[in-house]
Amino acid sequence: MGNTIEQIRTVELGAGGPLVGVQGFGAMGISAAYGQTDDAAARDTLEAAVEAGVTLIDTADMYGIGANEEFLAPFVAAHRDTLTVATKFGIEYLADDPSYRAIRNDPGYVRQAAEASLRRLGVDVIDLYYMHRRDPAVPLVESVGAMAELVREGKVRHLGLSEVTGAELRAAHAVHPITAVQTEWSLFSRDVERSVVGAAAELGVAFVPYSPLGRGFLTGSFSDAGKELSGGDFRRLMPRFSGDNAKANTALLAPLHTIAAERGATVAQIALAWVQQRAQVHGLTVVPIPGTRKRSRLLENAGATRITLGADELALLEPIAGRVAGERYADMSLTSAARES
Repeated sequence: MGNTIEQIRTVELGAGGPLVGVQGFGAMGISAAYGQTDDAAARDTLEAAVEAGVTLIDTADMYGIGANEEFLAPFVAAHRDTLTVATKFGIEYLADDPSYRAIRNDPGYVRQAAEASLRRLGVDVIDLYYMHRRDPAVPLVESVGAMAELVREGKVRHLGLSEVTGAELRAAHAVHPITAVQTEWSLFSRDVERSVVGAAAELGVAFVPYSPLGRGFLTGSFSDAGKELSGGDFRRLMPRFSGDNAKANTALLAPLHTIAAERGATVAQIALAWVQQRAQVHGLTVVPIPGTRKRSRLLENAGATRITLGADELALLEPIAGRVAGERYADMSLTSAARES
């Protein structure tokens, strides 16, 4: 089967970074956050990723409180020479206290978290290690300094940051080269274009957009999270996906449907192609990490890397983000947008 799948092209993930497929895979949903999962289907989807040339696999220690990293471990072991494994630290949950959550960037925690992720993933080195969320109370020089120490010790190869501002990216990069920055970026979420995209382009840092399909909303997989998704699905808590906001936002998808129909493509492919094309628009490497639990969807997503949208199509899509109703999260305090000056 692998020989029948066209592989996606590769790019360097930032200046001096690893060579990866131009589209990555966000692994969170295969075992956490979006309701019940199917382990066999998830494993098949991961194998499809390798067949399609999707080599950047993204997880985090908070996904399932470590369970996502553990689930990935056998897959990583089977394809270690092929994969670039990214994980994150910074959001601390406790298995025995569901109400507990803390943001931890202190140097001692950085090391503790890295050692735990190495054990769960079953690897000797983490290819790309992100600070998941920023604690402004801890100086970046201390947090990134601790991350840099892990690089010097051979436990981490490359460093990344998630949900930071342009100023924070520059400050971190001055301590140790940052390979990639990860933040939500899609047709519905473009606040990153205020400062961090420009800073990344200037510094030679790759951009890794998470939720490039608006957590499935852009694909039409659901139209009202509060009514359609299970109680264990955290999208029910996101303001833009339920009620009047969801109704208003569904109407914004009309141009995607028009373009998809004219192209003979899916709505998901058009939305992803728009994100992929930000590389040319802004002059930096862009490797989005859509997630899915199905082999067919993964191959569909990979097909978006071969679509180039024309000027007229881009013009139709341009106004969408400015018209979206509702914030990305109910609590935006931990996002880069909240710290923009």
